[in-house]
Amino acid sequence: MGLLAETTLKKIRAEIAYYPHARGALLYALHAAREDAGGLSREVYAELAPLFGMPVREMAEVASFYSLFTQPRARAVFQVCTNLSCCLRGARDIVRTLEHRLGIKPGSATPDGRFALCEVECLGSCSTAPVVQVNRNPYLENVTPEFIATLTESPERALEASRPAPVASTIPDGVEGYLLPPNGQRWLTVEDYRRNGGYQAILKAATMAPKEIADLVKTAGLRGRGGAGFVTGLKWTFMPPRDQRPRYLAVNGDESEPGTFKDREIMQRNPHLILEGIMIASLAIEANAAFIYVRGEYVEPYRIVRRAIEESYAAGILGDNALGFNRRFDIHIQPGAGAYICGEESGMLESMEGKKGQPRKRPPFPAQFGLWGQPTTVDNIETVSHVPAIIARGAEWFQRGGAPNSGGHTLFGVSGHVKRPGVFELPLGVNMRDVIYRYAGGLEDGRTIKAVIPGGVSMPVVRGDQIDVAMDHESLKRVNTLLGTAGVIVLDDRSCMVRAAMVVAHFFKYESCGQCTQCREGTGWIYQMLARIEGGKGHREDLQALADCTRFMEAKCICALADGAAWAASAFLRQFRSEFESHIDAGRCPFEESFEA
Repeated sequence: MGLLAETTLKKIRAEIAYYPHARGALLYALHAAREDAGGLSREVYAELAPLFGMPVREMAEVASFYSLFTQPRARAVFQVCTNLSCCLRGARDIVRTLEHRLGIKPGSATPDGRFALCEVECLGSCSTAPVVQVNRNPYLENVTPEFIATLTESPERALEASRPAPVASTIPDGVEGYLLPPNGQRWLTVEDYRRNGGYQAILKAATMAPKEIADLVKTAGLRGRGGAGFVTGLKWTFMPPRDQRPRYLAVNGDESEPGTFKDREIMQRNPHLILEGIMIASLAIEANAAFIYVRGEYVEPYRIVRRAIEESYAAGILGDNALGFNRRFDIHIQPGAGAYICGEESGMLESMEGKKGQPRKRPPFPAQFGLWGQPTTVDNIETVSHVPAIIARGAEWFQRGGAPNSGGHTLFGVSGHVKRPGVFELPLGVNMRDVIYRYAGGLEDGRTIKAVIPGGVSMPVVRGDQIDVAMDHESLKRVNTLLGTAGVIVLDDRSCMVRAAMVVAHFFKYESCGQCTQCREGTGWIYQMLARIEGGKGHREDLQALADCTRFMEAKCICALADGAAWAASAFLRQFRSEFESHIDAGRCPFEESFEA
């Protein structure tokens, strides 16, 4: 008799049926097996391997790539986010409390196997920091040391714990929203969505030729909301002419960039908007099916979108004679397993195929050789969510709602030292100062802004005297930064910039897939140099070495992770060089009130 229950194996076999190749269900199977058996082992791999036609050693190699499969084994694993937004809100106090209560250090388990403690990178709930996840349960948000201490009484107490999740996203007064439901509502069912005009745009798109849809979206000025900002309609035209091969849309919900938590809000509050956007995009590229990849930590968003998909099949919206298609069309959802690199489009495709999520060399590009070697377009969750409104209301309407060359709204996620952190649906081109002070409530009384990261930690930091700038792709270039994912992290005047740079550098060091030497070694060097300087053991020569290292990394690797690490570190050094020098000259951090890291 094996370690896995027959019910678990039955679920895995059912999941395999959704994919053209069995390995599409591999990460789902590893999650299910881990939850059933209490962990992954050679014996578990041996039971799973025949289902996927894989050698045991290869399955173990794939699993070892993902952080959610390599955590210490225990009944209750506390995962504490210690990336920048959570550090700014007291994450170190949470770690310290758990260390004291459990008698262990991060990365280890108690001798009796009841508890384990991990420091993890961004969990994608930056406005509700500090955030803790126990196993793969929904997040515990806005946690306090007092609350977390009560969970150490027993594993059962930790596993049963819940905290009411706040409404983290809003449409501010005066803004005509179209991404988020108003007034904190959640449109989770087909009926909810249709009652509010849903699934009408797909019927209109069905009367248009694929090229017409792509041209309309291109004219509207929709640019990708995943970070790169590429023109969406233009990307759709890169697909080759229709032939006998299947064609796919791969939808990126692996939202792992620290400071970024917007896609999660759409998934949790308006999942059918995502599905309708996917369907219209799939008409434009003539796709046979779409696959949504959601980061493994997003347990509740995954469940919500999966339920919406199941309901759409039951309602005849998907499946045979899908709404607007007059043919079969399918959407499936896949869980990730904890790897930031899978947010890079080709790394995501590798992971979706049941492999290690290491980015591919290009060419060929996904449009020619994507999922399972077939023509594939990759779009972000928020990007496709704009498409129904463009079809319904037109390109000119969408252009009016944004900035030149950057049409429409976006979801600005604001975290850090602000009074009202959250996600705000606002037109592109809104002033950064307004985002921080008018919508996010400004800073604590008496505090001023020292720094702002405008679009997730890959984007270069700006100083507090540079915030009178429009938040759109072109305007931000004038202050030597980029919009990225519109994840805005605010740091007040107490904050140590060397420490902030060090926290960001640790993220890139941890998340590098190791494939490229410049990235694998460079991210480690950057972190080591910053940690030495922050610890008061740096030398003036380190500053030149740091600058040289970042130049050596840019545009040298398969993907942009090394670029992001280099941009972040070099911007902190350029904008706040005097602070780096003060650390070196004083032999210590001079900012005694700064956040802990």
